[in-house]
Amino acid sequence: MRLLVISPHLEPDTAPTGVIISALLEELSQAGIDIHTITSLPWYEKHEVVKEWKKKGIRRFVRTDTEKYGKVTRCYPFPSSKNSLFARALGFAGFTTLTAMPALLNQTKFDAVITISPPLTLGLVGWMASRRHRCPLVLNIQDIFPDVAVQVGAIKSPRLISIFKKLELFCYKRADAISVLSQDLAENVKSKTGFDDSRVVVIPNFVDTEKILPSSQDTTYRAELGLGGRVVIMYAGNLGHSQSLDLLIEAANRHQSRDDVVYVINGGGVAAKELEQKAKDLPNLVLTGFQPIDRLPEVLASADIHVVLLKQGLGTSSLPSKIYSIFAAGRPAVASVDPETELSRVLSETKAGVAVKPKEVEEFVAAIERLIDNPEERTEMGAMGRLWIEKQPTAKIVAEVYKDLLERLNK
Repeated sequence: MRLLVISPHLEPDTAPTGVIISALLEELSQAGIDIHTITSLPWYEKHEVVKEWKKKGIRRFVRTDTEKYGKVTRCYPFPSSKNSLFARALGFAGFTTLTAMPALLNQTKFDAVITISPPLTLGLVGWMASRRHRCPLVLNIQDIFPDVAVQVGAIKSPRLISIFKKLELFCYKRADAISVLSQDLAENVKSKTGFDDSRVVVIPNFVDTEKILPSSQDTTYRAELGLGGRVVIMYAGNLGHSQSLDLLIEAANRHQSRDDVVYVINGGGVAAKELEQKAKDLPNLVLTGFQPIDRLPEVLASADIHVVLLKQGLGTSSLPSKIYSIFAAGRPAVASVDPETELSRVLSETKAGVAVKPKEVEEFVAAIERLIDNPEERTEMGAMGRLWIEKQPTAKIVAEVYKDLLERLNK
């Protein structure tokens, strides 16, 4: 089987989507599938193309190499500041146009196309490529766009919202199958399309439980930040419109008098500068940038408590996959998330953390304090999370599910 994959990121890019897709492609390749991936040059961490990947001439914009997953064509991503919606839109348009060229001009006869969204514009490229190569299209939804952008206020224009919703439905209707990360996302898509379970398939993300293991909090990373033996409450990930980071700022503010507690925010994004201003008077809050992906196990181990922050209304359109890594590290989680959604249900069922409603500052602070003052409960929750994640599908199992889906679509 020959497979064309169109993805916004791929390793060595540090975007979570890139890490997941890279592991999936490696397993699919080992299963005997011939893969050609079209993706971006690495740029996610600093919002500019990584220095060693910068080239002159045509290879600045499009370059094809043979890598462990097979052939990989990397396109210039037109990086721009996350603060400018217009600049980002132009960047996505430029990147989408570049990805369309190798997807449509490729002379290989493909048996299927998989497209990763967001950005949703790649769904158009996937549809055109599937028509060009006369093969089925699978649209993989990591976050539902434009729902997330609308709910956090990133897109406010009724006209733009209408255009994006039409684009969303257009891409859904042209896909032979849509894979989503949770039942909540599945219900969201089915409510818009009327599709049944044969066309909307829940295939979760995964984590490498052999790379991320429970380990001691006494890490080099903890020493670098001067955290000492204090209880560390950490948020690690993107700092954007979707995260209710004010909850963490307020919790740190209330715990200034506790010399046994420190808060750490590890990441970058559109909200980074605003956070710096809010945190400058909080001596118990440490802000630090993204760490190399190979340090992820160490970063996760450095915390005693991890937090997952998702703004109200996003629980049915987004699933923070960082919870898998937190569980793999054997750490408890406090999540601010819509009730009766996937993440809140998982935490309730596993007893691996505490879920509180969005915007509920008192509940959030109380949950943090409960775990600060109960180290045995933290240990027990971490163990429950690790036990749960060890029973979840691995990259190999997920690859087998995709392979079965592709074979079914080709019958």
